Amino acid sequence: MKKNVLLLILLLGLNNISLFGQNNNVANRIIKVDYNKEQGKMNTMFKECIGAGRANEGLRADWQQQLAMVKKECDFKYIRMHGLLTDDMAVYREDSKGNPQYNYQYIDVLYDYILSIGMKPFVELGFMPNALASGKETIFWWKGNVTPPKDYKKWEDLIKNLTQHFTERYGAEEVKTWYFEVWNEPNLSPGFWSSTQEEYFKLYDYTARAIKSVNKDYKVGGPATAGAAWIPETIDFCTKNNVPIDFISTHAYGVRQGFLDEFGGTGTVLSKDEFSVSGEVINSRKQISNSAKPNLELHYTEWSTSYTPADPIHDSYHSAAYILQKIKQVGNAANSMSYWVFTDIFEEPGPRFTPFHGGFGLLNTQGIKKPAYFSYSFMNKLGETELQNIDKASWATKNEKGDVQLLFWDFTYTLPEKINNQEYYIKDLPSKSKGEVTIKVDGLKKGNYTLEIYKVGYKINDSYADYLAMGRPSQLSIEQVKSIKQKNNGAPVSTEKITIDASGFFSKSYKINENDVVMLNFVKQ
Repeated sequence: MKKNVLLLILLLGLNNISLFGQNNNVANRIIKVDYNKEQGKMNTMFKECIGAGRANEGLRADWQQQLAMVKKECDFKYIRMHGLLTDDMAVYREDSKGNPQYNYQYIDVLYDYILSIGMKPFVELGFMPNALASGKETIFWWKGNVTPPKDYKKWEDLIKNLTQHFTERYGAEEVKTWYFEVWNEPNLSPGFWSSTQEEYFKLYDYTARAIKSVNKDYKVGGPATAGAAWIPETIDFCTKNNVPIDFISTHAYGVRQGFLDEFGGTGTVLSKDEFSVSGEVINSRKQISNSAKPNLELHYTEWSTSYTPADPIHDSYHSAAYILQKIKQVGNAANSMSYWVFTDIFEEPGPRFTPFHGGFGLLNTQGIKKPAYFSYSFMNKLGETELQNIDKASWATKNEKGDVQLLFWDFTYTLPEKINNQEYYIKDLPSKSKGEVTIKVDGLKKGNYTLEIYKVGYKINDSYADYLAMGRPSQLSIEQVKSIKQKNNGAPVSTEKITIDASGFFSKSYKINENDVVMLNFVKQ
């Protein structure tokens, strides 16, 4: 019996040595930067564009209030959405003789607001007005018509008239800064397009020429495909037929099967591929570089962990580190990476019945900030100049005031085998230790600093954990919303005063857990 006990103790001891060794390896992670060693201007493609569900939702007061906050704290430049030409925007009809009638009052209200808060539209041209449609196939609860036009001349006239309207209302110099994207995910047929690739290229041809007929400097592109598809084919078509194209747009999601599932019924699984999403972006850039038009801009106008608005990974703290990991991996391969979407005010499957339901948004319907939100608000705090840094899961920057910012994270894939996102990410998921990260900063200016420390992780700026702790109520009271918002407001988790002496050196180690995100902000006094 004693021998067995001794053996058990010995085995446990060996096991602890092994575990300690693993933590020691992680604890050896050192992020070392020098204030005077610059990498160059910080690449801010992550905040060039953000997605939203559909145009008509942008007429809602709560949608607009949330967008204003997102603009202020994350500073997105453009916003892209579906349904600009769908019937609930009242853009197109025909009289009894078949003559077109145009109306842009709803679009004007929406675009006036977007511009008023310092953002710009990334104009997705779709879906087909019913009076102009060749068929009755639709998508989503709000029934966006996905058929080609019954008359391409009438479609061309609509696009030309709309573009002229934008020019008259906002001025050519403003509209030159916009992007016009033709349709959405036409490679998903049936789904977003009822016809063929050849028919999409015909639609693209008519649309691009209509826009350029108003002003040759207006930017038009596509094919806005799912899964990074049709890029060589689109460039080849435009080259051979002398069709204008200024940028390539496409989409990628981090799950390993499927493309279209509004209700999350198929059971999505986060890909284990280290370069899921980012590898597709890098490959798209290679396809452009190897084409007849190697200098085209590349815009990923949708991306996220998962393509369904019923995936709890969107609500989980795991998403925060995932977003940063992918943005870092992409580097300068894309001109923009538009996260899909900023808010759960999003009705593809119809209005949702619970406050947290795996929606795409950085914010839930009540405007509660999810962990993913802080990836963007923290990145927006980074300085204008990036510092040299060999660590692959961090950025170090400085600004003109002499402040230094260091954003670092751990992304660990924790999804077990034979279980899907919908089963796993709805659980309480405590994070395990990943040891320590030692921060070493040289070259700091002598003097006093306030060191602000921000964090996202398990039960830290983790609104979904608070929702779970409440018992996942189907509705939230005013008090519950206020409580969750106050607890998850992104304020520093700690603030301390530090003094940098003549050596200009700072060093400190910080504990880190799986999927933690940590930001240090050295504010010069």
